[in-house]
Amino acid sequence: MSSSIVTGRSATSIKRNKRIALVFRILLAIVMLIFALFPILWIFSASINLSGSLVGQTLIPANPTWANYQYLFNNTQHPFPLWMWNSLKLSFLTTFLALVITVLAAYAFSRFRFGGRRQILQSVLLIQVFPNFLNMVALFIILTQLGTYLPRVGLNTHAGLLLLYLGGTLGANTWLMKGYFDSIPRDLDEAATVDGATSFQTFWLVILPLVRPILVVVGLLIFISTYSEYVLARIVLTDKFQYTLSVGLNLFIFNQFGQRWGVFCAGALIAALPVVIIFMIFQRYLVGGLTTGAVKG
Repeated sequence: MSSSIVTGRSATSIKRNKRIALVFRILLAIVMLIFALFPILWIFSASINLSGSLVGQTLIPANPTWANYQYLFNNTQHPFPLWMWNSLKLSFLTTFLALVITVLAAYAFSRFRFGGRRQILQSVLLIQVFPNFLNMVALFIILTQLGTYLPRVGLNTHAGLLLLYLGGTLGANTWLMKGYFDSIPRDLDEAATVDGATSFQTFWLVILPLVRPILVVVGLLIFISTYSEYVLARIVLTDKFQYTLSVGLNLFIFNQFGQRWGVFCAGALIAALPVVIIFMIFQRYLVGGLTTGAVKG
């Protein structure tokens, strides 16, 4: 009799502890959600505030208005839609070309054995250790000289900026993708070869569908880094109609006595929408792509 009472009390205690833990997790989730969303709400509040200043900014402005958003799309001196198009175009082109080059390089380093393989991999990683801003003078001179012979890929061109972006995205991403390729058993390659598949057919029909998660992860990393990049774009692009979003939006807060923080915040919120949409579309691939490639190197 006493043992059944003790068992009943322990079961009740376990249920109570589970409820307490559930309530704690819910409260923690609410706190973290508020912590994450508060800056976004603050920026949105500034975007509907016509004062254009962050001094005395409140979460709910006295006279909210959509004038800042209208200014973005109606002002011809600051062509925000064109800047957004330039950023999206460069980001998608860089992502596509970088993925093609990276996946081929990672597959070669993972599946083939050739002289100097390890040294090349180490050199690629070593180059990525040095940040891009250390190479600014050299990159500027290279594009200047290149523009003398090929004007379409020189300074103030999107093609020239695209070349710089491609050079900066291949190293670390090649290592990340190679780790994912290493996690795929080589038995699949051998089985495809036995069935009569060529090397390209094995890569295209067998291996490539299995590495889809890491393709999404690397693609997102490249897209976001290119979409939000400022320093290289500021140096290479000099024409206002060639600007990307990060460079163009800086014009609204560049002048000390002519800052328009409301317009800047409105543009920042609109600029964030493509990244959010892409994350929502491909989020189911992120966890697998980030973790699987980390177990082998």
